[in-house]
Amino acid sequence: MTTLEVVAVIWVAGFVIGLGAVSVIETLGFLGQRSGYWTEATIRTHKVTKPLIWMGLFIAALGGAWYYSLLGPSLVMIAHGIILLIMIVNGLWLSLWVSPRLLARERAGRSTELLPKPWKFMITLSFCISIITWWTALVLAVTLLVA
Repeated sequence: MTTLEVVAVIWVAGFVIGLGAVSVIETLGFLGQRSGYWTEATIRTHKVTKPLIWMGLFIAALGGAWYYSLLGPSLVMIAHGIILLIMIVNGLWLSLWVSPRLLARERAGRSTELLPKPWKFMITLSFCISIITWWTALVLAVTLLVA
């Protein structure tokens, strides 16, 4: 295996880990919009998916940076950088604002209660940003890798 192939595998592995975890939590979050059962499942599951998303993001960023260091800068690299910044800001908001509030509700025995409408709106917006950025970054990476 060449260095470039190893780097590509690392890059794709980050996407597999991160996007896999994002897909799980997004699906549960969607189901939890109108169901106390799925709201509780989402709160419990995010304890596992949150670190997996961060790990996937870190590995994908590392793989992408390594890949671009071998090939040189491009417009796609700039797009990936912008997407990465958006993903980090979005992830920090979810980790530092949403997650502590969800865990507090769980500790208070309120994990089966539906979330307040303003929370649902902001979390849904954040999830849309997450799905769009992860998939866009993956499509750009795969397009670059197969070209």
